[in-house]
Amino acid sequence: PFPHSITEALLKERDKQAKWNGIPLLLQKLYEHSHPNSDFSQCQSILKEISPLLSMEAMAFVTEDRKAAQESTFPNTYTFDLFGGVDVSCSLARYISDDLIKDCLSILYNTCICTEGVTRRLAERNDFVLFLFTLMTNKKTFLQTATLIEDILGVKKEMIQLDDIPNLASLVSSFDQQQLANFCRILAVTISELDTGSDDKHTLLAKNAQQKKNLGPSRAEINQATLLNIPGFIERLCKLATRKVSETTGTSSFLQELEEWYTWLDNALVLDALMRVANEEAEQSSTESSDESGLANTSTRTQLPQSMKIMHEIMYKLEVLYVLCVLLMGRQRNQVHKMIAEFKLIPGLNNLFDKLIWRKHSASALVLHGHNQNCDCSPDITLKIQFLRLLQSFSDHHENKYLLLNSQELNELSAISHKANIPEVDAVVNTDRSLVCDGKRGLLTRLLQVMKKEPAESSFRFWQARAVESFLRGTTSYADQMFLLKRGLLEHILYCIVDSECKSRDVLQSYFDLLGELMKFNIDAFKRFNKYINTDEKFQIFLNQINSSLVDSNMLVRCITLSLDRFENQSDAKVAEVLSECRLLSYMSQMSMRMSFLFRLINIIHVQTLTQENVSCLNTSLVILMLARRKEKLPFYLRTLQQMEYTEKYPGFILNNFHSLLRFWQQHYLNKDKDSTCLENSSCISFTYWKETVSILLSPDRTSPCAIVSYIDEAYMDIDRDFSEE
Repeated sequence: PFPHSITEALLKERDKQAKWNGIPLLLQKLYEHSHPNSDFSQCQSILKEISPLLSMEAMAFVTEDRKAAQESTFPNTYTFDLFGGVDVSCSLARYISDDLIKDCLSILYNTCICTEGVTRRLAERNDFVLFLFTLMTNKKTFLQTATLIEDILGVKKEMIQLDDIPNLASLVSSFDQQQLANFCRILAVTISELDTGSDDKHTLLAKNAQQKKNLGPSRAEINQATLLNIPGFIERLCKLATRKVSETTGTSSFLQELEEWYTWLDNALVLDALMRVANEEAEQSSTESSDESGLANTSTRTQLPQSMKIMHEIMYKLEVLYVLCVLLMGRQRNQVHKMIAEFKLIPGLNNLFDKLIWRKHSASALVLHGHNQNCDCSPDITLKIQFLRLLQSFSDHHENKYLLLNSQELNELSAISHKANIPEVDAVVNTDRSLVCDGKRGLLTRLLQVMKKEPAESSFRFWQARAVESFLRGTTSYADQMFLLKRGLLEHILYCIVDSECKSRDVLQSYFDLLGELMKFNIDAFKRFNKYINTDEKFQIFLNQINSSLVDSNMLVRCITLSLDRFENQSDAKVAEVLSECRLLSYMSQMSMRMSFLFRLINIIHVQTLTQENVSCLNTSLVILMLARRKEKLPFYLRTLQQMEYTEKYPGFILNNFHSLLRFWQQHYLNKDKDSTCLENSSCISFTYWKETVSILLSPDRTSPCAIVSYIDEAYMDIDRDFSEE
């Protein structure tokens, strides 16, 4: 509340010295008129006086590239807040006309931009945040409200519950498609787990401890369920995601919306981006046109809205794809899958692939305000990554992945199976042909095409490889592998790993993982590998890349080990020929090489440092030992590890560590929530065999030839410590 004890005279006097620009006086008047029965026309004129003083500073703040802002730089906003302006604006907003609300929102937004702490204070007022949602039904103030809510939710400590928003379903159904896309920006904050950003980097100990605390579903999960229960919500998102630029509303409403953005600072500074595209196109058309300048101008004028429309549509699709992607990875995954298949999201995106998603953009230098040309924040780049993430979560361990093909390509899969005399995969037979991609190519083959053309240092390579790999994941399918092998995928991957000697760890990891899935149990793939890696020099480069980081390459090591084991047990002439010729299989068939891998895999991980990313090293070392156990060689492997420890002059350091890792493995994988099918599918070894092998290795019986403790001298035993959740 405004401090009433201060007299008007005192305020006027102090105003001159403090350069308050009359703000406290205006606020005092505003406060007097801010009761439900007041004359609001008075309020309006006061707000009209205050507003420019604040927006001037906000404008300066935003165009200054948001450099470290001190309150001294923005005296008006500071004074406005100091004298209770924020509180008055909040209470005014509740019972006044549209125009006034617009002014109040504008003032609040500008204050949030310039004065630290205001956004946080607003975020703490839960009732005010929920009230803001109800304002979204008002077309005139929609953009301001949405932008303010987005900023507030960004700093809110506790995630908002969508269930608490009054009449959420009718609010959403009142939105047109444009508003719905903007609303998705807000939804993104409410359905994403707060710290999943670095999921791979969190230690598994910490994650398991956290899971014990959180017994029920998280707020984000509850919010996801709330959204799925809104009638028609997913269908509308699919329509938005797949509509063509030509289907967007006419230019007039589009320009009107641009004007609204113009009067209202969007925090992503969309306008900045749009204007840049517009200018680039304008310059292009004026240089291309050799006619009179008048003609050049008209072509520019007709082009402007089109290029802006494309940019606008990209911004919308980004938000929508993000929401769909999060829902696809959530608890209701199967329900979401069913819906997006039914609403033909995949064929729709396939039709947009060339024109919009992977378009050749003239404005390659387009970046949002405050970022440099090379950073990954431009809408074009973000859309591509979001699209690839969606494909990855769509095909990961789900039979709907075959919707990424068109009918001819599905027939090709069937033909591959018939020719190889193996049964067709059920999921291929059961795919509903009316929901698959149409056109010359499906999405998967389009993706392969652009993947091959991608420049060596492109950041898309990682996401492209992840998307294709998730198509192959799950139970190994010979037909799927052959479909991709026929299209030159293996040679492309080897070119990147060996010939262009890729240096990026992330890209290398995704390429090794993809190569593993592509080659696993597939004798033709090993034959092709040998044909491409046809000199010792090339093979050495390949090995150097594998050895440069086993955390990145261990899935490939696992695939080669498993494949070799299967091939050795087959009595087929073709397999025997490849076994004798293939450099890679010969290399891995040497006992000393397998032992070297095993030793290093155990040595690079410790219980305290296990993460989602490197736990695969533990599982790969187990695969090597399970295959040894099948051949009754387990004691030999353990004895060799013991000898290697002695050679390194550190008796017990590998085996003690391995013992701890396996105890953690039991704790982690025998938890009732853990899904063990992934381990089974990827290795073709039953989970029971995994469990038995771990039990045998952990046996406390020092006379057992298969127990780790039998190979650690008493003096070096160090296995009784419990893990602390560090």
